[in-house]
Amino acid sequence: MSSTPHELSTRKPNLKLALLFGIAGVLATLALWPYLLALMPQKLAALPLPLPVVMAAQTAQAGMLCWLLAWLGLYLGAPYGLDAPWLRAWIYRRPRDPSQGARWWLAILLGVLAALLVTGLFLFGPKEAGGHGVAAVSWAWRGFLASFYGGIVEEVEFRLFLVGALVWLLARCNRCVDRPWMFVLAIVLAALLFGAGHLPAAFATGMAHAPLPIVRIVMLNALVGLATGGLFWKYGLEHAMLAHFCADLVLHVGVPLALG
Repeated sequence: MSSTPHELSTRKPNLKLALLFGIAGVLATLALWPYLLALMPQKLAALPLPLPVVMAAQTAQAGMLCWLLAWLGLYLGAPYGLDAPWLRAWIYRRPRDPSQGARWWLAILLGVLAALLVTGLFLFGPKEAGGHGVAAVSWAWRGFLASFYGGIVEEVEFRLFLVGALVWLLARCNRCVDRPWMFVLAIVLAALLFGAGHLPAAFATGMAHAPLPIVRIVMLNALVGLATGGLFWKYGLEHAMLAHFCADLVLHVGVPLALG
């Protein structure tokens, strides 16, 4: 459906909703630390500042960034239907748009299938993800907590903000009229950048040691980004978050337990 300039000028309130994502980003980042401490103990121990200071600073920074990117993403993308309709209806105490359907089962299914495909093509578990003698059960509970970071922070950054910003930019070049190809292109580009965003951790843990592993890491993570991007476009950010969370549960909980 095309958007007219008049429709685009009527923007929804976003500050409280963005603040919710910022708070969720802080909690998700705190939940990520046990996984990072097991994944990169030597690198974290070698930091010039005390670890509690680093953890507090990084967590606060992640929360602020999540809030800012959420606000920008909602401001730019919501006029084109790229929104979080379920959370918006809850936070502003307003009825949800009846045209916005729910496909929670589809989000769960796509998340699990994407993770199984990634697992089948590139086995990711404790033996590949750093080892360090951590037992499978320990990896599993740490992976469970880390899954909230992927489902919340990464979806805010790469779907809510990046896809929304790319669609907004493409619409500006297309005289404020949205077309399906713009959403598809934005989703693909965001998915590739999402895959590339996993390279720093891969370099730090020695997984990206040659061109082929680098390409595989980018492309396989991009598969998850394509699935969550499509759900974001069609059903809202909540569906993308659920799919991402389910995918991470398979990768960071199911796989370690299966290998253990």
